[in-house]
Amino acid sequence: MSKKSHPLIIFRAWIIWLLSALFMFYKYALEVSPSVMTSTLMGTFNISGTALGNLAACYFYAYLILQIPAGLLLDKIGPRKVTTAAIALCALGSIIFAKADNLFVASVGRFLTGAGAAFAAVNCLKLIANWFPLKQFAFMTGLMMTVAMLGAVGGQAPLAAFIDMMDWREAMTIIGIAGLVLALIFWIIVRDKAPDHKKEMHIVPQRVTFGASLKQVLSSGQAWWLSVYSGFAFAPVMVFGGLWGVSFISEAFGISQNMAAQSVSLIFIGFAVGAPVFGWFSDWVGRRKAVMFWGTLVALICISAVIYLPGITHSFLIFLLFLFGFSISSFLLCFTMIREITSALLAATAIGFMNAFDALFGAFSDPMTGKFLDLGWDGRIVEGARAFSVHAYKAAFLTLPVYLIISLFSLFLIKETFCKPSSPSSLP
Repeated sequence: MSKKSHPLIIFRAWIIWLLSALFMFYKYALEVSPSVMTSTLMGTFNISGTALGNLAACYFYAYLILQIPAGLLLDKIGPRKVTTAAIALCALGSIIFAKADNLFVASVGRFLTGAGAAFAAVNCLKLIANWFPLKQFAFMTGLMMTVAMLGAVGGQAPLAAFIDMMDWREAMTIIGIAGLVLALIFWIIVRDKAPDHKKEMHIVPQRVTFGASLKQVLSSGQAWWLSVYSGFAFAPVMVFGGLWGVSFISEAFGISQNMAAQSVSLIFIGFAVGAPVFGWFSDWVGRRKAVMFWGTLVALICISAVIYLPGITHSFLIFLLFLFGFSISSFLLCFTMIREITSALLAATAIGFMNAFDALFGAFSDPMTGKFLDLGWDGRIVEGARAFSVHAYKAAFLTLPVYLIISLFSLFLIKETFCKPSSPSSLP
């Protein structure tokens, strides 16, 4: 799409972007949805904290497996067909999860949800590139992440309120049906590229085989360290914001699940605000590492205070959670850095590799936290579900500041790019 594109083409481009962004919204809402149902799910399926962690992590298992192949499928078949199927798969997974009468079926539903969600981000990036001018790519991508984080907010307090109005199974079924409607609308409206778009953007490099590009990425020490940083920095958001934080806040501060969910949603609101701010600020100062370091350090202080600082008020808690989300969003700069150290032909493979790393950390961190909670469980049962003490949560959450400390140390092994590409634009 160029400046001279017909107004109807421009309008359709925005509609297509909106539908893609809504898939991101939907994906994040489903990703964090177990956080407002921890006690309910443990009681329904009569499971431990470890089993609940594994149930939630089934989403990340599928996401991990399909993160890199997603780009290949989108390039070969096209976003309209592939993403319609992916949205439908997400929705079907939600419905299966809602109807499950045992843990295995619930895990299958969660796995299918993650499998569909793996296509959300790469689909949006591809359609932005195929419908908008190159100079708008960064802005539209940032806008996409803002909508995505609003989805995470929607999966907290609004979903908790929705579940309060009806049974959790009914709520998740309705959400699944809404996903099927979105898939139908996506199929009807979306086209793979603008009619005046001369060259389609490929997510996966076309001039080199996938195996060769992956081999080059795996041989890059900087790609590995950036991925290690990314995984350790983002894992606390997934563990605290995506699963265990709501129940901890409710227990520690003596507030309802709904109010606790509203509090935790401030993490994602802060993230949505911080992501574009840190992107702009990093470009302005001409540094990536320093911005990531100070953002991660502030996040470490905030989450440690939330968990371990005694006697904090609810107002201060809200401030700390917002600041945690805001500051940890600086980690997104590592995706810019991996693009700057990687040739254009390898960029998508490198980003897919980093995304897979983030999913890997989510896949083992949720069950590990659940295991630590089980070890600290004092035998208390509330409404048929295990109820963990504040002491048990604090012990289990020791991994969160440790993760952030490791991520800070990994930054010392990463070279500053000074906001400039440090590799050739093509392979030799």
